[in-house]
Amino acid sequence: MGKPSDLVQGTLDLLILKTLSLEAKHGWAIAKRIQQVSGDVLQVQQGSLYPALHRLEQQGWITAKWAESETGRQAKFYSLTEAGRKQLESETANWNRLSEAINIIVQEA
Repeated sequence: MGKPSDLVQGTLDLLILKTLSLEAKHGWAIAKRIQQVSGDVLQVQQGSLYPALHRLEQQGWITAKWAESETGRQAKFYSLTEAGRKQLESETANWNRLSEAINIIVQEA
């Protein structure tokens, strides 16, 4: 059985985009939100999260700006762009199609 932190390849971008669709968040808060919403099943490690954030920023799907966090420290806050919202719609549709196909196979087998 896989570790609880294992993610299906390609889902991290979707999870980040979905998390940021609600409000701007800094990296630690993004990881914490994913962990909380998943009931501690998904745990995003910094070594995966920050490269993904940089990649999404380079693709123009998110933007970042420095601001004060809830602890009073400076943190980079990420927010979704209009292009990111469109990408979220596309990735959500792809995820739904893929997960439905996998469910059919699992149910049939």
